[in-house]
Amino acid sequence: MNRNKPTLAIYGIQDRFDYEHPFYVHDHNVAFMQNGKVEWFLQQERISRRKRDNSLHIHLKSILKEKKLLGKDYDLVFVDNVVGRTFLLQSGEVRFEAPLNHELATGLEKGKCWWFGEEKEAWVLNHELAHMFSCLPFFCNMHDNSLLVHFDGGASLSNFSAAVFKNGQLEWLEYHWDLKPYSTLFNANALVFAIIGAKLPEQNAVPGKFMGFSGLGNYRPELGDWLKRNHFFQDIWGKTSVFFEAEKKDWGVDLKSFNQKDPFIQDVAATLQELFVQEILNKLQMLQQKTGTENLYFTGGSALNIVANTRIVNSKMFQQVFIPPCTEDSGLALGAAAFAEWKKHGNVELNSAYLNNWGIENYKAGFSQETINEVAEQLAAKKLIGICNNFGEAGPRALGNRSVLAFAGSKELSKKLSMEKKGREWYRPLAPVALEQNVKYFTGQPEVHQLAKFMLLDFSVLPKKQQEIAGAIHADGTARFQSISKESENPFLFALLKQLDEKHGIKALINTSFNAGGEPIVHTEEDALQSAKKMQLDGVVLNGKFVLL
Repeated sequence: MNRNKPTLAIYGIQDRFDYEHPFYVHDHNVAFMQNGKVEWFLQQERISRRKRDNSLHIHLKSILKEKKLLGKDYDLVFVDNVVGRTFLLQSGEVRFEAPLNHELATGLEKGKCWWFGEEKEAWVLNHELAHMFSCLPFFCNMHDNSLLVHFDGGASLSNFSAAVFKNGQLEWLEYHWDLKPYSTLFNANALVFAIIGAKLPEQNAVPGKFMGFSGLGNYRPELGDWLKRNHFFQDIWGKTSVFFEAEKKDWGVDLKSFNQKDPFIQDVAATLQELFVQEILNKLQMLQQKTGTENLYFTGGSALNIVANTRIVNSKMFQQVFIPPCTEDSGLALGAAAFAEWKKHGNVELNSAYLNNWGIENYKAGFSQETINEVAEQLAAKKLIGICNNFGEAGPRALGNRSVLAFAGSKELSKKLSMEKKGREWYRPLAPVALEQNVKYFTGQPEVHQLAKFMLLDFSVLPKKQQEIAGAIHADGTARFQSISKESENPFLFALLKQLDEKHGIKALINTSFNAGGEPIVHTEEDALQSAKKMQLDGVVLNGKFVLL
């Protein structure tokens, strides 16, 4: 690789089937970095408007042409997938073939590439490393003596991998499929799908739904032993009667359907969630004791499980825990580009979470105090306001630039926003956003972990403070706070929260992603206006300008 060249990284492996919805492969993305800095980042879904889009192999040429990147010289890096290591443009103008290995490499591997009319040097970075190094753009260079862990549905040669980073060198500890039954609980378990009532096209939405539903029940150890003995009823596709028969025989519970209001079903979900958490905690503890590592970099789709993340942080087994906002597949191109830039320059610059800038590089939210006042008045009056400011967030969580905001003290308003406007299930909670000082106010905690700025942790809310954020608190008394600690993190959101606190006595807002059900988060001002009208919001902020609807 040439340190004087920028890096173009692509995650665009074609899916195994041509379904209308993504299946094995999802969340295609592209990243362009130079001198350790992210210049452009694209999640394909944001511009195609197809949820978790995986059609980059069809549209890559037009995407690159828009940025005049077809004729540029850069180092080219691809990310592989469990389904293969070949990237083939539908037109045939691009073909990249990576070497087939039975072991994971610890770095870039040179492949054979035909690139728009010429042979070109190109490399592949395995899926596992791309996940791990997606941390770099958000936390800078890795700390020495760190454990790097990826955990998801399936990467290149594993669904769980662990490496140690010491003295600037990376060494694999293990990679395997041993924990597949646990990650499968959230994306391919027949019992979970039946409980949630999900069909195949909803596969990628199941983890978030199941995590929300599991908070309704209680963990029961004896139920956990039963579920393990029955292999979590993982393969009862089309024969859910197997579960009902076992349930009646072993527990005397006679159910004919998966009633989501039934306490036994809720306890089953809560127990599955707890078994997942216990498994990852046990694994991390074993690895930490084996290596003596001080820090953890945790990535992969499983790192979106906020209950597990919180338990990891609270266990204190690591001095520092790092998880990027795009920890699932939407961050793979960023991870691959960051790895290449780190290898070339020994350094990657620090970025905020707001990196989705493809085609909107000119977006900048210059706002006035009058706008802040007006939006605060609207929110205090229990209006629903959409926000489309600056660049979008990297990853699946809206963090104030592509959010719908609302008063957090009303369960009725929360239900209206979640179920009526966004089409979400009754059991799924909405999350609050607050200034760091007010997160401390609601939780009683003296410190707020840095991962709260990416909405990756949950917090127990003090009973006497729960009514203040009744619309953003879960049935178990927890809330997934986004914490804003300083103005530079998000100037508009910081000013708005400050105004609401000082002038209206409102210390938190509901913050949910700006998208209607089944649609990606909005990207452009035009997307925002269209989505706001579709959801019948009361107003929308477009790059600092407030528009009443």
